Order: sequence, then structure tokens, then C-alpha cells
Amino acid sequence: MDTRAELLALLRENARYTTADLARMLGVDEGEVVEGIEDLEAEGVVRGYQAVVDWRRTDREPVRALVECNVTLDRETGYDDIADRLVGFPEIQSLRLVSGEYDFSLTVEADSMGEVSRFVSEKVAPVPEITQTVTHYLMESYKERGFEFSSDRDDDRLSVSP
Repeated sequence: MDTRAELLALLRENARYTTADLARMLGVDEGEVVEGIEDLEAEGVVRGYQAVVDWRRTDREPVRALVECNVTLDRETGYDDIADRLVGFPEIQSLRLVSGEYDFSLTVEADSMGEVSRFVSEKVAPVPEITQTVTHYLMESYKERGFEFSSDRDDDRLSVSP
């Protein structure tokens, strides 16, 4: 495996590793790590760094929903054109072109179900090429971006014994 791929894997594992830690783990000079990170950022390979948040442990738990969108394309409009219209909305946390029953998958976040609903009906659905939306509200997160959220809940199911 090359050093660049290993560096990316380590940054994805924990972006808070120090450059000294990364150099030690990769078996290279710290200057090479600094240069490698700068190159990855300059090339747009690394687009940012974010924390994985277990919202249940905070005093604010945003409402999140997965929104499926079907579209109809014409000669002048492609998937990228539709994506360009949608990416600027801060409510959209992720936007992906997918295969299967629908065309786009959006992750939408707002302070209430009403806000999510209004956003979808007033901003997403009116896009002329979007022919259908289906909204699925996220009820519980057990794992986000590779991190498991431990279950602090008691299992209230009845035990079954032979």
C-alpha cells in the first residue's frame, strides 16, 4: 500500500492524530506527512474535517430525513444540473446520485419535522425535473461514519426460556 493511501486511511480513522503520530504510524518523516496532508487538501481530495456527534447526548437533537427523488431529464438538463441546484441548500447534508428505484438520495437536517417537510415541499419538489419525492424520517442512529453509538437503553423485551 502506498503512503498516500495509508495517510488517507489514518485521517479517516481519526483526523485528530498529530502529524508526529501519523509519521510514526507510517514510518516516514513528519515533514513528509505535513506535505502529504497539504497536497491532499490542495488537490481537493480531503474536503474537510468533522466530528461524529451522538445527538442523543446533547441538548439539541436535529430532525434528519432521507429523501428519495425521482427526476425526468431532457436534452438540456442532466443529473449534474439538478445537483448544482440542490447542493447550495444548507439543509441538505448529503446529496448522492444512486442506482435503483429512485435517482437522488438526500440527507436533510432541520430543527423540526415541519421544517424538513416545508423544505422538501417548497424547495426540493418544485425543481422542474423532480417528479417525485419520498421522505423517510430517521428515528435512531446506531452507527455513523464507522462509529458505533453504544446502547445505554435497557432492553425491555421479555426473556424467553425453554
